[in-house]
Amino acid sequence: MGAGHHHGHHGHHHGHSHGHSHGHGHSHGHGHSHGAGARNRRRLTLTLGLAAAYLVAEVVGGLLANSLALLADAGHMLSDVGALALSLFAIWISQKPATPRRTYGYYRTEILAALANAATLIAISLYIFFEAYHRLRAPEPVQGTLVTWIAVGGLLVNLSGLLILHGGKDDSLNLRGAWLHLLTDALGSVGAILGGAAIWAYGWYWADPAVSALIGVLVVYSAWDLMKESVSVLLEGTPGHIDLEALRGAMLEVDGVEAVHDLHVWTITSGMEAMSGHVVAAGPTNCRPWDEILADLHGLLHDRFGLGHLTIQIEPREFKEVGCVPLAGC
Repeated sequence: MGAGHHHGHHGHHHGHSHGHSHGHGHSHGHGHSHGAGARNRRRLTLTLGLAAAYLVAEVVGGLLANSLALLADAGHMLSDVGALALSLFAIWISQKPATPRRTYGYYRTEILAALANAATLIAISLYIFFEAYHRLRAPEPVQGTLVTWIAVGGLLVNLSGLLILHGGKDDSLNLRGAWLHLLTDALGSVGAILGGAAIWAYGWYWADPAVSALIGVLVVYSAWDLMKESVSVLLEGTPGHIDLEALRGAMLEVDGVEAVHDLHVWTITSGMEAMSGHVVAAGPTNCRPWDEILADLHGLLHDRFGLGHLTIQIEPREFKEVGCVPLAGC
């Protein structure tokens, strides 16, 4: 609902912002996202190939060895493959140009992909908890050596994926979702290795479901954060690194600005923020040309807060939001 509602609400704000904000070096929004998009696409494709190949090995191995930990790990590997494919699809679609119906383009698909990734991770974990509970009550025999070897292979695949994706995870929520999948999966492989070793050395069959439950806890923990951040973007939350009151204060310090209201800062997609606000300019007595005030505000917001997509409405003091009063004397 957040996104749809947002389009109606902010669509008009954004429409005219493009016109005048291109000059003000907001290129960091687009430039960085296209270069990064292509790089992230290569990273994801490579990792996806690795994960898909290993998924098959883990499912077959898990069934042969009767290991829940391996199947839990394969469940993760499946969610990795889904996550990586989803992230790739999102990057592809987010590069599509904006249309009159979708004035923001498709950037938000990356955030939706991150949300979907978080949700599937949590769902898979709940299923694993359920299975582990049954197995802890009635442990089944597991082939420890086979589990250990297959899990070692899985760990190597995940570690290489983590290395490949590491460069892009900080500037894209979408890529971070995929990276988290691989990280929890790597931890899962470590757990499966330990479980396999415990079964091989001591015959502790309960180690297998116990390990799978621990893996589940880790997964839920990491997915929760991702979910919170994705939802925050979809609800048009102010980005975490922006202090709205500090921003308001800085705008009020600009010469000629009397008041600031209707101030919004929101995220279109990772690394691309937009801002809109209304500024009341000083009255006719000490007239400062509005274009100068506007230029100052743009410079300030770009340089100090790194904001590119700006929409600023300048109003005279006696302006009433509904009707318009012509400004006398300026």
